[in-house]
Order: sequence, then structure tokens, then C-alpha cells
Amino acid sequence: MAHNGDKVRLGVDIGGTFTDVAMEIGASLHSTKVLTNYAEPEQAILEAIERVAENADIPLAAIDTIIHGTTLATNALIERRGAKTALLTSAGFRDVIEMRTESRFEQYDLNLVLPPPLIARDSRYPVGGRISASGRELQPLDEAAVARFARELAQSGYESVAVGFLHSYVNAAHERRARDIIAEHAPGVSISISSEVSPQMREFERFNTVCANAYVKPLISSYLARLVERLQAIGANCPVFMIHSGGGLISVDTAADFPVRLLESGPAGGAIYAADVAARYQLDRALSFDMGGTTAKICLVEDYTPKTARTFEVARTYRFKKGSGMPISIPVIEMVEIGAGGGSLAHVDSMRQIRVGPESAGSEPGPACYQRGGTGAAVTDANLLLGRLDPDNFAGGDIALSAAAAQQALSADIGSALDMTAEAAAVGVCEVVDENMSNAARVHAVENGKELNNFTMIAYGGGAPLHAARLCEKLGIDTLLVPPGAGVGSAIGFLRAPFGYEAVRGAYLALSQYDADWVNSVLAELTAEATEVARQGSDGQLLTERKAFMRYQGQGWEIPVELPDSALDTDGAACLTALFEAEYSRLFGRPLVGLDIEVMNWSVRVVSRVPPPQPVAQVAGDASVSGQARRSIYDARKAQFCDAIVVEREALAVGQRLPGPAIVVERETTTIVTASFEAVPQPDGCLLVRRQENAA
Repeated sequence: MAHNGDKVRLGVDIGGTFTDVAMEIGASLHSTKVLTNYAEPEQAILEAIERVAENADIPLAAIDTIIHGTTLATNALIERRGAKTALLTSAGFRDVIEMRTESRFEQYDLNLVLPPPLIARDSRYPVGGRISASGRELQPLDEAAVARFARELAQSGYESVAVGFLHSYVNAAHERRARDIIAEHAPGVSISISSEVSPQMREFERFNTVCANAYVKPLISSYLARLVERLQAIGANCPVFMIHSGGGLISVDTAADFPVRLLESGPAGGAIYAADVAARYQLDRALSFDMGGTTAKICLVEDYTPKTARTFEVARTYRFKKGSGMPISIPVIEMVEIGAGGGSLAHVDSMRQIRVGPESAGSEPGPACYQRGGTGAAVTDANLLLGRLDPDNFAGGDIALSAAAAQQALSADIGSALDMTAEAAAVGVCEVVDENMSNAARVHAVENGKELNNFTMIAYGGGAPLHAARLCEKLGIDTLLVPPGAGVGSAIGFLRAPFGYEAVRGAYLALSQYDADWVNSVLAELTAEATEVARQGSDGQLLTERKAFMRYQGQGWEIPVELPDSALDTDGAACLTALFEAEYSRLFGRPLVGLDIEVMNWSVRVVSRVPPPQPVAQVAGDASVSGQARRSIYDARKAQFCDAIVVEREALAVGQRLPGPAIVVERETTTIVTASFEAVPQPDGCLLVRRQENAA
């Protein structure tokens, strides 16, 4: 097929199990999935790009843009596979990343073990010099000690160094000088300074973020350089952009300098795709549900915008409990992530209960039914035994599944311990994983003051359409949308993302001491920083969003307050007070009287304008689908196997009504319509799954 002058854009997502590619040519979409190659991640990308280009009949030289997101940085942190890294920090603060905040994330566990710090104590070096909280130099930097440290770095084989000094977010002079000295004495070492990576208050979070950046920087820089080089070698000589955790696009060079910004890049793409679908259907309340081979991600999307935050945690070590991971202080699309994917492994614990995850079979060796050496019972094995997957048509027929291998794994790992059949074990595994995901969604909603029964679920990722209808039953959600290309949803989301960047800085201001010139100067500097990055890929109109993170004096945490576009004049204190009190009242019911208000952090987000999606006129559904192939599948609500219609998604006409139980098959995923629901294809290719009127 010739592309007739249409732009050819490619989204590439490396996940823990599959590498997904989505190619958009005008209004047409081509996609594929290949198993992720852990040793050479770029090899899977090249194979997938060549395959999808061949399917679309497009020469590789015709590709205009490649947009890439990856979990490589996240996996390197979780598996501790980063570079040999040292931390240079202020004297007396060597143990900040080990002491953490001294809070107990599980209050009553007497044997609580804190996660080990990313950088061991013998690789943390204190040095003299001190900046005050106001930015004044109290003690000059001990430059001789920094030079000795740099020489030791070179001799000890360190690949990377993180520099984190006290209060450097106010005055970065000492960190910049230390970087110059290290670069002079150890020219081959990669350097990250906290005043550039995360210029925000709170030492533990800032030091941990710069350590994480330094830890993955050599790995990601090397990977990105190899990827660009190999793409050029096969003829794809086009710009490559990365999606960052906040949902915008940045250049490869910026990503190589600040790889910590890539930590949630894959899931961010999925949330953007869900927001795009929500806008098309004019849904102001949507629940984005992404389930792949390794993890499930849940995100609230309100007013067509995914929920965002300034901090998140990586590698939670204690049952995915808040506080048990590594805190990272960067702008991020906020989602709850749990170890529940198609490859998640099941076992029986000491209390004879079935547990699923967070361990995953991944792509190597994969679930037992893949017949690639895996022997553990995975969620995919359970779905196969319950009739939800076709063993001869999985991943478009590229991977033949073995029901016998799945049966053996479930009998060995679950059935034998609990004296039940492999099928009963499969029911237990699927119900446990569905309850884990629905419970995570409930908790996330409650933490944000929301009730999910008036939300619409948007499901994407290879595993989500298999489980989404059951989650809707558990959560009391009546409507579910499965968009076209759901199996590669994150990769499609990359193609909907704007070019953009969010610059954040900790700069303290008490409104009683308001200084208009200082405030406008801080905001102007942040705007310039964010605009410079956003312009690297966009030549269109840029939109600016400014926020102040504010609190009452004496409180422990801040709330984000959106600022007007215009400069804040001498009446700015009154303006900020009114904006803060309005937001505080919205969240907590009423403002507090007689307390001074503080601004702790400022942020400016600059993004390119993205054309709004075209609204979809929903179709109610008329004639029922009948006369198709049938297969027996397990319906958890009825607690029995039911006869289900099996239909190819492409064979469904717009407006046809498909009552459950039914199975909708496509190349990259399978949608299960339980007996409580019915599915109706929509004009834009989405599958609208809604509760049947006679269903309880």
C-alpha cells in the first residue's frame, strides 16, 4: 500500500513480556507484538518494525517519526542492574537515602525490613560545604576533597556519580562546581546533579531521584545510541522521540541526560490513549485499565485528562504497599501499578491461600503454555484452561499454546497443594488476580475521593480485555470500552502524545512576604526551561500551564494550585490566597482562618497543541450476532462453564449486538464478554461493552 503523502508515524513500547509496535498512516493503523528480548531490547524493536512495515507495504525509509517508550529504566531499578554508582553528598548527610523518612509502611510488622538503598554506604562520599535554606553560602565547597573523590572514582571503576547537596534546589552553585571538578579529573564518568534532575525540597526524595538517574544513565544512554544507530542501518533514518513519565515527548538527547524521566513512560502512553478515547466519547469520568504480561496499571481520567502527581514510587518491596519503594520526585501520570499480568506466577502460601504475582514469567521463559521452558503456573495458563484463549490463534498464531503444559503447571503448583483439579485451580488463580486488580482500583478511587460505579472503564493491553468485564462486575461499573488496537494501546497512545516538558523547582515563599518580581522571575526561568525542551520536536503552537504547590504554614504536604497565564503583580498575594483557598475548600470543605500560606514548589508545563479528537456518535445496537463458532468458557459470576459465541472482531458490523457470554478475537488480544454484558461495535472501531438490561 502506498502512503500517498500521509505522515508515517510509529509508536514503539517495550514491555516486560511483549514489545508492541503501532504504525499510523493517515487514518489507517497497522500493529504487531513480538516477545521482548532482554539481552538486546533493540533487536525486538527492529524485528517488529520490519514486520509491521512489510504488512503495511511501506519501505522503512518512508517512516517519518518514531516515538518510543520503555520499561528498561524501571526494570533496571527493580532488578538492581544499573551502573556502578557513587553518591557525593553534604557532610553529615551520607545516610539520608538509608534512613529514609523513618516512617513504618507496615505499622504492626515487628520484623519489618526496609528496602536497601540504591547505593551502598561504602559508595557514598561526604564532602564539606553548605548552602542555607535561603540559598546563602554558609561554608565554601571543599574543592580539594571533591578532586580527591574524583580521582578515587576513576581508580575504583565507577561508571556514574550522583551529586546531591543540601538545599541545592535554591542555589546550585556547589553542585555545578563539583560537576566541573569531577569532569576534569574523571572525564569518562557519567555525572548527574540533583539541582537539574529534581530541584525540589525534601532531601530523601531528591537524593534518591538523582541516585536513580545516575544509576540507569549509562545503561539508557548506551541503549538509545545503539537503537538510533541500528534504525539508521536498516534504513529508518528518521527522528526518534521518547515519551516521558508525565506524558509528553522529548528528544533522545534529553532522555539520555535525564533517564529517570522515562521510568513510567510505557504506562503513560496507555493513559494518554484512554484519555483520547474518553474525549471521543465525551466521558468526563473514565477508569483506564492496562494489563500486559507483567503488570496491571489503573489510572483515573477526569475531564479527558489523566491524573498527575509530582512523586511516585518504584519497586515497592512489601506487597505493593505505599512507602515501601524508592520515591522518585518527577512529574508523572499517577497510576496504581500491581504485579498482575498474563505472565504473573501463582503459588500457594503458608496459609493455603492462592497468591498471584508480583513475580512474572515475562517473555523468557514465559508461561508454561508457551512451551519455551517455563514451568510455573501463570495467569495465561489459567485463562487457557478456562476456554478464554484459543491455543491455535494466540498472538495471531505466532505462539502455539499447550493446554497440557498449562494443566500440568496448575496441577503441580496449585492443585496438588489444595487437592483440586487443574480447572478448579485455574478458576482460583483468575478470581484472585481479578480481585487483586479490582481491590487496587477501589483503594485508588477511595484515596482520591471517588466512587467508581459512575465511571466508564477503558481497557487496553494484551491482557485487559480478557479480564475487564469481570472487573466491571466486581466494581459495579456498567460500561466498558475496548478501543481498536487495544492489544498495543500504549504504543498507539504514544502517537497521541504532545511534545512537552514540565519544569519543577523548589522555591519557598510565604505569602506574607510576597515579592512580585521574584515570583515572576522564577516562573519565567521555568517557562524558558520547559519551552526549550518542548521546542526540540514541535514547530507548532505551544500551550503553557503554571502551578504553585501550596499549604498552610505548619502543614506537612502541599496541594497543586493552577495559576493564571498573566504575570502576577503586586496584588499577586491576594490572587494566590484566593486560588489556594478555593482549591483547599474544594478538597477539604472549608479554608482555615488566621494561618499564613506558603508556596513550596513551582512548576511550568509547556506542551504542543494537539488537535481535539472527533466526537463519536454512539450506536445503540440492533440485530444480534448469531450462527458463529462456539466455545465453552468459564463464567465466574455464574460459577460454571457456559457456551459462548466466538467471533472475529473484524467480522462484526457497526451496531450489531453481541450478547454475552461471547469471545471477540483479534490478533493482539481477546475480549471476553461475560453473561452479564453485551457488546456493540461503534463507528470508530471501539467495542462498547455494557451491562444487559436483564442482568442483575
